[in-house]
Amino acid sequence: VQLQASGGGLVQAGGSLRLSCLASGRIFRLNDMGWFRQAAGKQRELVASISSGGVTDYVDSVKGRFTVSRDNAKKTVYLQMNSLTPEDTAVYYCSADVSVQWGTAAKTYWGKGTLVTVSS
Repeated sequence: VQLQASGGGLVQAGGSLRLSCLASGRIFRLNDMGWFRQAAGKQRELVASISSGGVTDYVDSVKGRFTVSRDNAKKTVYLQMNSLTPEDTAVYYCSADVSVQWGTAAKTYWGKGTLVTVSS
């Protein structure tokens, strides 16, 4: 299973970016998907998650600004980021809980990360 994230870049404060993450490989069931971020010198934190049924959850600092969504047919999860601030600068990683065959437990897979830089 591979996760390929894209969409990062440099944006001014107040701007927007949309991240995408495509899951590929041997996937029987794609369960929860999510986005984490890690800023320089800080621990990785969960930013947003979405279940296979579309239930979402967000860290308080992004509520009202970020929206996570997914397209199950395309095996893709998105993160729409609006009203970005310099505090959102980080490497963003996508994750997915994947069952590779019927009857096996799901395992968490990670993408390589995409850098988001917000200038003031």
